[in-house]
Amino acid sequence: MASSSRIGKIDRETSETKISVLLNLDASGPVSISSGIGFFDHMLNSFSRHGGFGLSLSCRGDLEIDAHHSMEDTGLALGLALRDALGDKRGITRFGHSYVPLDESLSRVVIDLSGRPHLTWEAEFPEAEAGGVSCRLYREFFQALVNTSCITLHVDLLRCGESHHGMESIFKAFGRALRMAVERSGSESIPSTKGTLS
Repeated sequence: MASSSRIGKIDRETSETKISVLLNLDASGPVSISSGIGFFDHMLNSFSRHGGFGLSLSCRGDLEIDAHHSMEDTGLALGLALRDALGDKRGITRFGHSYVPLDESLSRVVIDLSGRPHLTWEAEFPEAEAGGVSCRLYREFFQALVNTSCITLHVDLLRCGESHHGMESIFKAFGRALRMAVERSGSESIPSTKGTLS
């Protein structure tokens, strides 16, 4: 594992969305994101840059209806790419956490690359929308990502005075926590008493 790049590539097409994702856990670029939802692109860019990941992501979705299908399906595809990039998870740190402030807002994200999908989302926002999109759809994105990547993810928005700041602090903290979790530990073993993280 020490000499190989960890890259996940997923192409996913339905009657509602067409998505392509290339995620490189071992390179800080390039970063190219186009979902058709400007603020969502900004959040994914914050995740990849603060996590130090290469991410190319494009999504063409039925935005004439709303953003739900695009955001949920992007989560599904990104989760699959993460799972693909991690392989059998041999030699990873496994656990990661991060606190990230953005002005008055503060988020805590904790990750276990456990092989068990679970999302705890404790986040209340002062406005119903962030970037013109319902804040609830960002939870749907993370739930979809958790479901396909099979990770345990705890997201706590500890303080928030403005929804943009709160959401951005979550995505930055997610990137930094995931960076910690995927770091190579220096061992070639699978970090589990069961001998598997699948």
